[in-house]
Amino acid sequence: MDFQVKFQVNDKIFMRNPENSQIGRDIVKKGIDLINEIGLEQFTFKKLAVIADTTEATVYRYFQNKHKLLLYILNWYWSYMEFLMVFRLQNVTDVTKKLKTIIELFTHELPEHASDWDYNKKNLNQIVIAESSKVYLVKDVAEINKNEVFKPYKQLCAKIADVISEYNPDYQYPKSLSSTLIETAHHQQFFSSFLPKLTDSQPENKSEFTANFLENMLFKILGENPLQKNIKTKQNKNV
Repeated sequence: MDFQVKFQVNDKIFMRNPENSQIGRDIVKKGIDLINEIGLEQFTFKKLAVIADTTEATVYRYFQNKHKLLLYILNWYWSYMEFLMVFRLQNVTDVTKKLKTIIELFTHELPEHASDWDYNKKNLNQIVIAESSKVYLVKDVAEINKNEVFKPYKQLCAKIADVISEYNPDYQYPKSLSSTLIETAHHQQFFSSFLPKLTDSQPENKSEFTANFLENMLFKILGENPLQKNIKTKQNKNV
């Protein structure tokens, strides 16, 4: 299935909306590819201009700095993940399966599309794993947050928290667990690839390690679904 997905990104992030021009979209596309290739520390607008076949001045017309470009990329990602989550859960009624689907979504490569206009989802996913915390682990995060630039991330966490509360209405910390789930997914995937001794990942289970770890952690914390527990209790009484 081939489709185009567009999201309204907070206009405080960019100088000029990159979605409104081909060069703007190319800057974001090539930015994703280059950040994934060399990392945010080595990334510069001068290098980006070369591979985007434009000028450094043109890049600055769209983004004030590379932090804002990364924030734009992540806003797009958070909105896309919310879209995918809603899409995949729309016909799922089993809340346990809902949580497992969410875990799978955050621990496996994103689906690719063949269109030339689309962002490289594999590279985007790798950026999120390696670079995403750099947009909020900064001294001026409170000032940045005043512009509501983290709203898509908060909305994504809130939707996951709703599923957690659906599974166990008595659990007191669904939002905290939701954000922990996402960040742990990123960290464990990064560690298992680059610092494996910080994990229990093994070569034979590396591809599924993070998903298995998160599933174990999540259901240990939440316990048995109260609804299923009540059904089992009633069944035992009837035996």
